Amino acid sequence: MSHMHTELGAPPTLPEGALRVIPLGGLGEIGRNMTVFEYGGKLLIVDCGVLFPEENQPGVDLILPDFGPIRDRLKDVVGIVLTHGHEDHIGGVPYLLRERGNIPVIGSQLTLAFLDPKLKEHRLKDAPKYVVSEGDVETFGPFELEFVAVNHSIPDALAVAIKTPAGVALHTGDFKMDQLPLDGRITDLRAFARLGEEGVDLFLTDSTNAEVPGFTTSERNITPAIDAVFASSKKRIIVASFASHIHRVQQVIDAAAKHDRKVAYVGRSMVRNMQIARELGYLHVPDGVVVDKIDAAPPHKMVLMSTGSQGEPMAALSRMANNSHQQVSLEPGDTVLMASSLIPGNENAIYRVIDGLTKLGANVVHKGNALVHVSGHASAGELLYCYNIVQPSNVLPVHGEIRHLHANAKLATATGVPNVLLAEDGYVIDLVDGHASITGAVDCGYVYVDGSSVGDLTDSELKDRRVLGEEGFISVVVVVDSATGKILSGPEIHARGIAEEDSAFDEIMPKIISALEEAISDGTRDSGQLQQVIRRVLGSFVGRRLRRRPMILPVVIQA
Repeated sequence: MSHMHTELGAPPTLPEGALRVIPLGGLGEIGRNMTVFEYGGKLLIVDCGVLFPEENQPGVDLILPDFGPIRDRLKDVVGIVLTHGHEDHIGGVPYLLRERGNIPVIGSQLTLAFLDPKLKEHRLKDAPKYVVSEGDVETFGPFELEFVAVNHSIPDALAVAIKTPAGVALHTGDFKMDQLPLDGRITDLRAFARLGEEGVDLFLTDSTNAEVPGFTTSERNITPAIDAVFASSKKRIIVASFASHIHRVQQVIDAAAKHDRKVAYVGRSMVRNMQIARELGYLHVPDGVVVDKIDAAPPHKMVLMSTGSQGEPMAALSRMANNSHQQVSLEPGDTVLMASSLIPGNENAIYRVIDGLTKLGANVVHKGNALVHVSGHASAGELLYCYNIVQPSNVLPVHGEIRHLHANAKLATATGVPNVLLAEDGYVIDLVDGHASITGAVDCGYVYVDGSSVGDLTDSELKDRRVLGEEGFISVVVVVDSATGKILSGPEIHARGIAEEDSAFDEIMPKIISALEEAISDGTRDSGQLQQVIRRVLGSFVGRRLRRRPMILPVVIQA
């Protein structure tokens, strides 16, 4: 097993006839999945998703893959293959197309349909779209692509076999091996086996559930749990799920029809996605079950299908929990069914929502107390199954945090895979003469979307935001005579976000004045240097006496 390198230089020139693979996102986190394949001077991108911010990233809306390593080669990109329609695989596409708008986008019917509103929102009209299905073989530049059906928590997911003279790379995308899927579309293990017989030189596999033993539970197994919730609920039912989880919405609609309830969608993305899914035939709605208004029937006959299962602050369920939703006010006895898993990093936000809902008197049913959600990712048993079927020469675990990648690598090694690579975002993997190895790394960091700003927010500025939020800030204003250096006014000290009155700083005033006068007498007249003097003296006092490390903003005015 080839382990992660702590220090890697720039990769060498790609040898002629070799295939290069550069993950730019998704290795070390659950999100912003993006992998670049290079052959013969041309680039193929598989997925381009977003990562949602955590609590230590205040003000950030989205986190994108870093396009920097390929920015000066966008003209060489022959296409973007999208494995499925989840945000962590398609959400970054508009931002990439803003840099070159005519890159061909390749994906299944539903995936491209979910992408369309995003492109319209960004006013992107030039990208040619190619709808593909399982079994299709298409050629883009030097890459021959074969698409394979895989089962996931969204319909129309595809794995892709990328064939070049250097060998075959098989990328699973997100997948599991549900043998009784709700839509009857199983992962095509026969195609996996055939590709294995032909020879898979590099197998890129979903690692999300590699630590989970056995096989992922079938979607059908949660139908009785959902039915039990409907049978026992005497008032309104609110179901929270991902806006793309068509299978789960189908189960809710079926349960509503069985128990003579109406369903209304809450949340813009839920309304939009379910309309798309229904129009394309992926969602089957009995006549009269779905209604436009949340009060179209008495509360005990209504089901609200809502967004916000991950505790997103502005999503519908969070606003209900805060009692700030404009249309929905929870009442004691209402039932809230959170039909989703906990994405790593979102646990605190989700539990805050659960607490808020419970405080309002709702009965909250979630994965922790009922079987109301199953994962969309293959567990260890399924991954072992795939390794034994495909028998690849080289394996690169993808899509997961570090522990997931390690667990997946151990599974591959246990099945006898000759060469297993552990990589991170930015690592460069070259497939030369059938052998894959890590040959270098490219600079690859987080790119923050902050309002209308993309990539302008730095880690240093993000640290300042955390300091402001956690420690508060102190402003200090001093007016100095530019000619004589005499202090004319101040210092005036004002604190915000600190549990102290401004009078708490009275005792440090003389020391600040003394330090300034000493610096001025030594010939220091530069405002920036005088500000540093203030920051040093006041910072030492606040740290020693108040046990805080706030942001200190000194202002020296030369009059």
